[in-house]
Amino acid sequence: MGVLGNPPIIADRVEFADALDRLRRGYYLVRTGQGSCNCTIDGGFVHHSFDVLLHYGLIAKFDNLHGFPGIQYYRITPEGRSFAERVCADLQSRRPLERLLMRLTG
Repeated sequence: MGVLGNPPIIADRVEFADALDRLRRGYYLVRTGQGSCNCTIDGGFVHHSFDVLLHYGLIAKFDNLHGFPGIQYYRITPEGRSFAERVCADLQSRRPLERLLMRLTG
């Protein structure tokens, strides 16, 4: 949960959309610690979006029987999949220049 009980904000819209896109395609989020550089999806870092994904129930922790001890694994929820479809469709509907500007500015 955010500071003083406020919900977390989406600090980087493109990272958030990319994370949702990878999760909906079957990748897992792997969390190795508490810091901002300790979450990855498919080898890419998730610096800003973990708290938002978790807070809004878009991902859920699961026990990975083939995983490593002490590592937390998360996968997309049904609500997250539905939301991811809408977010990804919206991003793809934007002009290439607008998508580029979003990548540059977050």
